[in-house]
Formats: sequence, C-alpha cells, structure tokens
Amino acid sequence: MHVILDLCLVPLGVGVSVSPYVAECHRVLQEAGLKSQLHAYGTNIEGEWDAVMAAVKRCHQRVHEMGAPRITTTIKLGTRTDRDQSMADKVRSVEQKLG
Repeated sequence: MHVILDLCLVPLGVGVSVSPYVAECHRVLQEAGLKSQLHAYGTNIEGEWDAVMAAVKRCHQRVHEMGAPRITTTIKLGTRTDRDQSMADKVRSVEQKLG
C-alpha cells in the first residue's frame, strides 16, 4: 500500500538545535530510496507502507545512537485506494486552484 506520511521527529535532551538529528534522519530516508521533502517543521515521505515505516523506525534508532535519550514523534499519514497520488500531485492540485 502506498502512503504519504508527514514526520516530525524531535529528539529530547540534546539541547536547542536539532538540525544534526534531522539531517541524519534525512540520510536514512535517502538510504531507503524513499521520496522525501523537508519542510520547516518536518518531512513529507512517500513510498510503500512497510518501507516508510521501517525508515521511521530506523530514524529513531539512528537518533538514539547519536545520543538522544528520548524522542517524541508526530506522524500524519494518508493512503488512497481510488487512485495513485504523489506528494507532487497534491501540491500541484492546490497550486492550480490558486491560479
């Protein structure tokens, strides 16, 4: 099943800046061969359900390996069975309506 997921992974107990952890998580997504798009407060990811979920788990593992004692993660996700839709399709649909 194809999924589009919005991931906001926040390491706790590591200080104010979390960009090194975000960068490492982004590397995990690249290694997994998943399409992803960073945004100001998270990352959009698309791919097959099992691959995306495995990558989210690996993000947690890597961030813990980097020394984060705690992680809080917010996930929003969507699936469709009526047609194929990518992240780009969703954005393009809104942009077309904006003119």
